[in-house]
Amino acid sequence: MPTRGAAAKHKLAEASPAKQTSKKTKSDVVVPIPDEFKLLDRYWKASNYLSVGQIYLLDKNPLLERKLELSDVKARLLGHFGTTPGQNFIYCHLNKLICERNLSMIYISGPGHGGPAIVSQVYLEGTYSEYYPSISEDKEGMAKLFKQFSFPGGIPSHVAPETPGSMHEGGELGYSLSHAYGAVLDKPDLWVACVVGDGEAETGPLATSWHANKFLNPKTDGVVLPILHLNGYKIDNPTLLDRIPDEELKALFVGYGYEPILVEGSDPGVMHPAFATALNYCADKIKEIKENAAMVDSHEVKRPTWPMIILRTPKGWTGPKEVDGLTIEGSYRSHQVPMASPQEQPEHLGLLEKWLLSYEPRTLFDEDGKLLPELKALVPPKELRMGNNPYTNPHYTPLILPDYGEFGIEDPKRGTVMASDATHLGYFLKRVIELNAKARNFRIFGPDETKSNRLGAVFDVTTKQFLGEIRPGDDRMSSDGRVMEMLSEHQCQGWLEGYLLTGGHGLINSYEAFIHIITSMFNQHAKWMKMCNDISWRNELPSMNILLSSHVWRQDHNGFTHQDPGFLGHVVSKKPNIVRVYLPPDANCLLSAFHHCLSTRHKVNVVVCGKHPAPQWLTMEEARGHCAAGLGIWDWASNDKGGEPDIIMACAGDVPTLEALAATSIVRKRLPGLKIRFVNVVNLMKLVPQSLHPHGLSDNHFDSIFTTKKPVIFAFHGVPHLVEKLVYQRRGRNFTVRGYNEEGTISTAFDMTVMNNIDRFHLVIDICDKIEHDIFERLTPETKYSAVYLRQDMNSMLVKHKKFIAEYGYDMKEITEWKWDL
Repeated sequence: MPTRGAAAKHKLAEASPAKQTSKKTKSDVVVPIPDEFKLLDRYWKASNYLSVGQIYLLDKNPLLERKLELSDVKARLLGHFGTTPGQNFIYCHLNKLICERNLSMIYISGPGHGGPAIVSQVYLEGTYSEYYPSISEDKEGMAKLFKQFSFPGGIPSHVAPETPGSMHEGGELGYSLSHAYGAVLDKPDLWVACVVGDGEAETGPLATSWHANKFLNPKTDGVVLPILHLNGYKIDNPTLLDRIPDEELKALFVGYGYEPILVEGSDPGVMHPAFATALNYCADKIKEIKENAAMVDSHEVKRPTWPMIILRTPKGWTGPKEVDGLTIEGSYRSHQVPMASPQEQPEHLGLLEKWLLSYEPRTLFDEDGKLLPELKALVPPKELRMGNNPYTNPHYTPLILPDYGEFGIEDPKRGTVMASDATHLGYFLKRVIELNAKARNFRIFGPDETKSNRLGAVFDVTTKQFLGEIRPGDDRMSSDGRVMEMLSEHQCQGWLEGYLLTGGHGLINSYEAFIHIITSMFNQHAKWMKMCNDISWRNELPSMNILLSSHVWRQDHNGFTHQDPGFLGHVVSKKPNIVRVYLPPDANCLLSAFHHCLSTRHKVNVVVCGKHPAPQWLTMEEARGHCAAGLGIWDWASNDKGGEPDIIMACAGDVPTLEALAATSIVRKRLPGLKIRFVNVVNLMKLVPQSLHPHGLSDNHFDSIFTTKKPVIFAFHGVPHLVEKLVYQRRGRNFTVRGYNEEGTISTAFDMTVMNNIDRFHLVIDICDKIEHDIFERLTPETKYSAVYLRQDMNSMLVKHKKFIAEYGYDMKEITEWKWDL
């Protein structure tokens, strides 16, 4: 039996010179372009000409109808040429494959800084002008196309949301392949050609993402064709994968489970037929894989060996060979702008003109600047153009959602009922999966933690999708499931993003401390969504839902490394019309909040919940109203109704709510004359002024709840300065915030709160401090002098607590058996 890749190597060796190196020396004879590829080669030249024009030219002389002048050239040059010719080459050949095989295909540019290539391709195919009529397919439109690139008021240099056909910008390297695999989930007829740059291939997320082939079901999912583009250099260094022996390189990808096909060279006469042969071999192989899978039940499909291509071409291919005595083509010097602007170095003007004319623009465009008809004929039909693929700008289709009330706790009896919040959410998500099974448009992603995060009920109706070897004893696994788990937050987040960007719905669940791993990915996605809001033709996307369980206050058993709620601070720094943060205090509120999240569009929803049994506070109807309002006074925990409060106890998060209620109970019993208002916050953005966030309360509404002068003790799930930041522009300066202060270790659950001064005893001490320093004169003698004794008792309880856990290793009954009894 041949080894993986042997068949491809043999077939390619017979059918084309794809395995031959065509690097030329000065004495080499250039191989003529075969007749079959002459038009394609001219189309490639046209795209390269447009790419160079975008980087260098203004709007005065787009077709070089007269001699190039300094005034024709941009003074400030931005962009990346090094990857551009290779990406143009790939795109041209993919167009040919699409036409020949009638394929629905998306192009993902991993080295997204090659934006000139994709903009040129989408312009040549006519799609760009359809989205931007002022950039017409003529000389005037070409002039505008050139000037707008990386120019004030124009377009970015990357494959940004402004580019039709794009669903991956590639500004931050590492996520192209995860996005590609996420994009094809549940879309069996979709192909994604994913170009991976050899610089990008050095990143951790990209190196991990090759393993996504163990999760792709060839019957129910689409096709990913990875094309590793080796051009040898990054901005100032060689690339690793280009500097290892070919056999080692191929062995790497055989080990990943692919059938690698190597195509390398610089002579277009060799490279055109070689690359076309490689693409056709891949297409035949993929067709065979899909046909075999079609004959098997989707839950029993075996993992095939998918093909992939390694394309090695010179960096800055077709660009200047040398500039100022330095090698450019095939060098790191061509990574960005191969030569300085003639505005700065006038001697470069002639070199630029020679370079542009080497593409022979007069043989590509007519005198009006239109692409010649014989070249235009190479463009796929409108419905198959990669720049116009509907999956890159999907129309929003809502999920079918059940009434969440049936999964909650009807009467929790004010904390008497103990339950796992996340477990009840699992019951709800199970039903969501059932209701949307036919549509196949909802998935759950997570790094090996779906069951650990107490969402295990979903496995009553689905499995974890996995096409690796399944051994006896493995459970809840098959080749067709709604849950996807791999111990890489990068991979899971990338899958989710690719799925959402092509119209699917989903969530990622993660331990709270480790969601930081994908902070930068979240950042890029939020920026993408922000830009989509600014582009008239971009449709709204399904929302990204991030569920954070195993949170900071219940990581006493794992220790300091697992204790970090800081992700929320990064989330709220993004655009207010995009981000939402929810901190439900119990299971019923969690159900209400998550039901809302799954019904939103074009948002990033972050929900923090507990997974361990905890007191349940609100009835289902109370939870509906409370979550709809976003925050509110819990009258049953307050004693200020009909009068003015002396102090306000506020909280956000399940454990802070528990501790705040316990503190309120102590104070109301010991200081019955003190009027306390209890406020719970579910929607964190309610704290922000209405002028800064669409969910923010008006100043008058905010002040009616929190007042402007009465002390507010706020027990917060995250770091205190986040709440301080959110309320900074409010009229009052009356907030004292307690939260996570970067104190922790392996201890007891209650001791975690004690270490961070957010426990009930410290909160009562805070109230006593406010009595002494802020409201002393307004209170009755009984209340203000009793506070001294109360403070002393709370300090004694803290000493007792520390002594008890040091001796027994668990929390006192006064903590674990406490119930609300007012």
